[in-house]
Amino acid sequence: MTTLKIGDKAPSFSALDNKGNTISLEDYRGKKLVLFFYPKASTPGCTAEACNLRDNYQMFLSKGYAILGVSADSAKRQQNWIDKNELPFPLLADEDKNVIEAFGVWGPKKFMGREYDGIHRTTFVIDENGIIEDVISKVKTKAHTEQIIPE
Repeated sequence: MTTLKIGDKAPSFSALDNKGNTISLEDYRGKKLVLFFYPKASTPGCTAEACNLRDNYQMFLSKGYAILGVSADSAKRQQNWIDKNELPFPLLADEDKNVIEAFGVWGPKKFMGREYDGIHRTTFVIDENGIIEDVISKVKTKAHTEQIIPE
C-alpha cells in the first residue's frame, strides 16, 4: 500500500493529539519513533495492538523509543480509548487524514466481501534523524512489540 520504504526520509507532519496539543515529527528529533497507524480506536484488533505496545512501553523507553499512534478518530474518541486502556502514549486525531495520506496508508480495503476505503494497519520505525528504519505492513496485533524490536 504505502510507497515509503526503509531508508526514505519520513514525511514531515503536524497534527493534533488526543489532548489538543500539536505534535510534529520534529518533536521526536533525536529519538527513535514507533509511528503506528490503526483503523479505529476501541475495536478489538486495534486494542490488542495498542495494549501490546502499552505492556512493553517501559522497554521501548529504555531503548530510546517514543510511541505515537495515528487514526482518523476524533480527539474525544482517542482520549476515551486511552482512558479505558491506560495507554501511556499520545494518539493523533488525524480527522482530515493529512498524516495518514502523507504516509500512504489510506486506500481500498476488503472486509467480509465488502470493499471500502480505510486505514491500512501499518507501523513505521523512524530513527533519530527522521529516516525510516522499518515498515511493518503485516502487523501481528497481539505480538507487535516483537516485530518492532526482535529479541
